[in-house]
Amino acid sequence: MTTKFSADFDRQFAKLSKEHKQQVMDAIELFLDEPTHSALRNHPLTEEWAGWHSISAGDDLRVHYKLLDSEAVFFVAVGTHGELYK
Repeated sequence: MTTKFSADFDRQFAKLSKEHKQQVMDAIELFLDEPTHSALRNHPLTEEWAGWHSISAGDDLRVHYKLLDSEAVFFVAVGTHGELYK
């Protein structure tokens, strides 16, 4: 599957600690291998994020994404629950 990352995602990711960066990369790798794995808590979003989905990267970290088609995923945001749902 092809992955694309928004400029916002890149900026948010750069601000994470080394440990959190690794957690996010591990979650993305797991998602690409097994998107419905229970550890990801993959679910659709509502309200301002309607049409997008979220996965857990451990702790309070979330990664928001949208499937562009069956072969491409667009990661748009990463952060804590409080940061992403203001």
